[in-house]
Amino acid sequence: MRAATAAVVRRPGAFELEPIEIDAPREHEVLVRIVGCGLCHTDLSARDQDLPFKLPAILGHEGSGIVEQVGAGVTRLRPGDAVVLSYAYCGDCEYCQDDRMAYCTRNARLNFGGVRVDGSALARDRQGQPLSARFIGQSAFATHALVLESNAVRVPTDVPLELMGPLGCSMQTGAGAVINALKPSRGESIAIFGAGSVGLSAIMAARIAGCATIIAIDKNAGRLGIAAELGATLTINTQVEDALAAIRAATKGRGVHYSVECTGVPAVLRQAVDSLRACGVCASLGVAGHQAEVQLHMNGFLFGKTLRGVTEGDSVPQRFIPQLIDWWRDGTFPFDRLVSYFSLAQLNEAAAACASGLAIKAIVQPPHTG
Repeated sequence: MRAATAAVVRRPGAFELEPIEIDAPREHEVLVRIVGCGLCHTDLSARDQDLPFKLPAILGHEGSGIVEQVGAGVTRLRPGDAVVLSYAYCGDCEYCQDDRMAYCTRNARLNFGGVRVDGSALARDRQGQPLSARFIGQSAFATHALVLESNAVRVPTDVPLELMGPLGCSMQTGAGAVINALKPSRGESIAIFGAGSVGLSAIMAARIAGCATIIAIDKNAGRLGIAAELGATLTINTQVEDALAAIRAATKGRGVHYSVECTGVPAVLRQAVDSLRACGVCASLGVAGHQAEVQLHMNGFLFGKTLRGVTEGDSVPQRFIPQLIDWWRDGTFPFDRLVSYFSLAQLNEAAAACASGLAIKAIVQPPHTG
């Protein structure tokens, strides 16, 4: 067992820092010392139990750190390697074999089961009681996380490792939705609904893809300002403008080729679909409440429109995360501009800052341990 410290959710709405113990790595498992972990909206949904995950639990799924120990059968990683963590997948099902790991048939069990596939616990509290862990493959709101080798991506040692964790979820989700799923051609148009970390990543990716018209829609003026600096050619503040009217005006009434919905709000998804021109495609990324439903205009789809869900940006993490790092190095994907740092003990404050819009992407850093 490895003594560690984690932010544990024992009751909806709050993180509590406490000592825990983590299992030693078993076959194909890797123990990682966490140096940073991004805070994602999905963590807050699980914390508040809008997204079911058995409590008490350790959340956090945008971790980065140093491999400390490896289990039997681990061949690709060794102690001392720098890694970014991403979601878990089986590697054997039809989707994994087709490089669509985000849709793995064992996704729910591997990422939301809270235990190993065999039912054994990964972590326990000081009283020896099991804690739900491996949330979206990680549970990285802790000094250490026990993950599968397959969802730990080795990265260069010369990058600021504490910064890199969000590449494993929010950044690859937004950027991948554009690059991997929508695949716009140079000169086409795109509208991104929601200018948080996912939406802003989509905007940077749209610029990389060569979109001529990149429209950012949000109600936060500050985030829209950042969107413009990162590549948006038009920003629409929904506090003062009608989004659909502004999009139609900007596209001479035709609508956009592509749209990306990042908010998880049903009414916004309807707008994202309605903003499309004939044969346009909308990618839905936002995590909604468990009972959320959306109403769409059926006849609108007769004009060749497509609505598709996208998980984790259709990304193969072992390939796409290194690509994002390369773009960050050359200055075309400056996601570091979105980041604010907090200590792990300040996780509740970080959550409040994100909820209020004061922080776009919070990264929490655990205390150094021996």
